Amino acid sequence: MSRFLFTTLPSNDLGLLTRSLPIAKELSIHGHEIVFSSPARSPDILIKDAGFKNIIPKHPFYHIHSKDISPGGLIRLLRSKPIKNEFGTFHNFFYKLIKSIPVKFAPSTPEVWNMDHAAAMTGMMNKNFVFSQCESMIQLIDDVNPHVIIDFWNPFAGLASCIVHKPIICVIQADGHPANNGFIWWKKTPPDIPSALPTINKVLARYGLQPLKKTEELNRGDLTLIVGTPEMDPIPDGADGIHIGPILWQKDESEMPAWFDTIDDGKPLIWIYSGNPNYSKKGTVVDSEVILEASIEALADEEIHIILTSGYHSIPEKYLPLPRNFHFEKYIPGLLLAQKCDLMIHHGGYGSCQTGIYAGTPAVIIPTFSERESNARRIAAVGAGEYILPTTDSSGKKMIDIDEFKSKVRQVLENKSYRENAQRQSKILKSFGGPQKAATLIEEFTQKLKHS
Repeated sequence: MSRFLFTTLPSNDLGLLTRSLPIAKELSIHGHEIVFSSPARSPDILIKDAGFKNIIPKHPFYHIHSKDISPGGLIRLLRSKPIKNEFGTFHNFFYKLIKSIPVKFAPSTPEVWNMDHAAAMTGMMNKNFVFSQCESMIQLIDDVNPHVIIDFWNPFAGLASCIVHKPIICVIQADGHPANNGFIWWKKTPPDIPSALPTINKVLARYGLQPLKKTEELNRGDLTLIVGTPEMDPIPDGADGIHIGPILWQKDESEMPAWFDTIDDGKPLIWIYSGNPNYSKKGTVVDSEVILEASIEALADEEIHIILTSGYHSIPEKYLPLPRNFHFEKYIPGLLLAQKCDLMIHHGGYGSCQTGIYAGTPAVIIPTFSERESNARRIAAVGAGEYILPTTDSSGKKMIDIDEFKSKVRQVLENKSYRENAQRQSKILKSFGGPQKAATLIEEFTQKLKHS
């Protein structure tokens, strides 16, 4: 049997977990050992609930990022045994943290053109930051000693695998493939967008490695698996990559909460998924608070039932109490809920889009940045939903036209073609094999390594 290290982009949401956990589960059923590294609070909850080990890289950034740290919490963290074992003293902890803090960022904008641009916006224009993250990932790989890394959009895993010559399998969306035109494929990419590539290549040169031509090359592994279907997730002819269809997470024993049976079947049922309303107190371009605000304003007290979930995140207090026709739960099994709803309203995350298509449930999408707008455009192109693009005011706050939102909700609820198209795409999606196909391809790849 083999040991696999599953790495994900260290973001505090569940999108990448919904596609990594099903593959991990399938490989685990086959007897393989699975170790995760997804160092953020909400993913950690879901990983441990699924019965897998989740390891935090040995870097101060991740110890802070993976916990809800208050001043008192930071003191408790610094006094904890794991921190003392890893860093020895407070001084060592803070020295390593301060030395690697990124200070140079590309301007924050909802138009994120590609993975390289996203990397520049999230600190990867800083050499010390990139180098320190690579070092912590190399240490993690050394500690786990996997036969293969299975990565879900973590560029540091891609870099570390190059540096230590560890085989890596990348599971990606088509928009992240180096042969494609990025997240905003419907426009020509401008020549002057900020880039993390020069910094990444400096770090590679430090290890004596050849430079990359595109940051997206970190998404192309020794084996590259593309979620979704060629119609909705296209890659150019001849590009490396195998489509594996739907990768969605739900525990076998999952059930709807008992209160669900008390809902009046005579009214439409809408599931609103807000995701993470705010990734930081200062706000970021990927925040999804606009979905909460718009949905409450547009749908409060309408003759519909609304179930609101957030993926283990709390609802900001200013929206409480919720309107009488809203019912909030931090988490409900997505596939079960989607199959029972007449409509989904969400932020355009890939997992949410795939959940709706898999269930045959149409959507109204409020995409909160470019990658999500790409997903929304794909849904609309096959007639399985509509989308509304947010605008921003002078302070950067996102907002949408409430009348347009109401109109599109009614349109998708009342026009049967949206559900019919979603159901047609569901049949296509399910024909591609999903986690079982992914596990087979991974096992075949690993067996070839062992016999080479």
